[in-house]
Amino acid sequence: MLQVNEHTIMKNGYRLHIINSKKFKTIHFTAKLRTNLDREAITKRALLPFVLQQGTEKYPSSNLFRRALDELYGSVMSIDGAKKGDHHILSIRMEVANQAYLTTEKNILAEGIQFLKEVIFQPKTVNGSFDPKVVEREKQTLAQKIASIIDDKMSYANMRLIDEMCEQESYRFHVHGYPEDLPGIDAENLFEYYQNCLKHDEMDLYLLGDFEGMDVESLVADHFDRTPPSPIPSNERLLKPVHESKEIIEEQMVQQGKLHLGFRTNITFADADYPALQIFNAIFGGFPSSKLFINVREKNSLAYYATSRFESHKGLLFVFSGIDPKEYRKAKQIILEQVEAMQTGDFTEEQITEAKKLVQNQYKETLDDPFGIIEVLFNQTLADTNRTIEEFFGQLNQTTKEELIAVANKLELDTVYFLTAQGGKTDGEKTL
Repeated sequence: MLQVNEHTIMKNGYRLHIINSKKFKTIHFTAKLRTNLDREAITKRALLPFVLQQGTEKYPSSNLFRRALDELYGSVMSIDGAKKGDHHILSIRMEVANQAYLTTEKNILAEGIQFLKEVIFQPKTVNGSFDPKVVEREKQTLAQKIASIIDDKMSYANMRLIDEMCEQESYRFHVHGYPEDLPGIDAENLFEYYQNCLKHDEMDLYLLGDFEGMDVESLVADHFDRTPPSPIPSNERLLKPVHESKEIIEEQMVQQGKLHLGFRTNITFADADYPALQIFNAIFGGFPSSKLFINVREKNSLAYYATSRFESHKGLLFVFSGIDPKEYRKAKQIILEQVEAMQTGDFTEEQITEAKKLVQNQYKETLDDPFGIIEVLFNQTLADTNRTIEEFFGQLNQTTKEELIAVANKLELDTVYFLTAQGGKTDGEKTL
């Protein structure tokens, strides 16, 4: 399904996106609350998804909250936070049944929208703030989440790479927050911060499903109304030139080294050469048939894994590899040789054709998921571009070898981060 029928309406304080589709038998809501990344607020913002799912004014406990979802024909809700470029996005997602497939007099769509409204605008409060017991409990949950990321050395290495690579940019702020902030967060200041979010964050509300015969816009208007927020300021350059790359080596009690490289692509989602960046990454490191996997892992047996991914809204590309600590210099050299191979055109038309198919198939898998469709459309909103999915696929197909070489030559190595064993070598058996 390449054609997506999206109707966007500017409402009072938010953008309403209605996506009419007969492909799915359920209806999907996503509310997106967006603001600039901010070190002072990031941990509070990371805590909000945990707290908001513990109850509303009408359903003031997690048990009542879940029971209400179950009684709404098994509706499902999730809340999370993410970084996209220099923005933090709170996503509140909900899936409800389409009453066209049920024998009920209930207006399930209206009840679902009402429930979503309650979660966002009427969370459970005690004496005018969040429930202190809930906040203290969920602070522990978040602390455990942060600890688990630090314990996962691949995630830790990627976090440290971004710390160093973006040390003067807001993108360095940890999306899950900082444990040292937690003692200073309480029910009152967290609630005050959330009220500030509701007042100042930009909001996009997406509804996707078969809405034949339904006045969705009026239903939403009955429940959602807010004072328009001020435009979010852009307070830093999106693309940062690299004057000199840096190398960071950190030692810990690890057996497998983590060699992560960060590049500036100088290409973001709205750019004309963004489709070519997708094809470039597919050939370079995005799939098991890529140069990184074949040359670093298979041919030279230097890595337990070797892959790459890019950040669409920030213009970054990351290479991840797990290696024997003693093979650092050689592994780094071969990774950089793959970049040079892309820059000099050392790849075939057959590889380009295969890469186009891989990217398109991956994209189609995303479009087979209703929340995946919403994420694709939100990326367009965030990047302020109206490139349709059909146009994107057309541009993928038209990408030439010369365009891929041009993309490769825009890459600038910014930071090399290596997490290695203490003493530079490791003892004992290593496992994949």
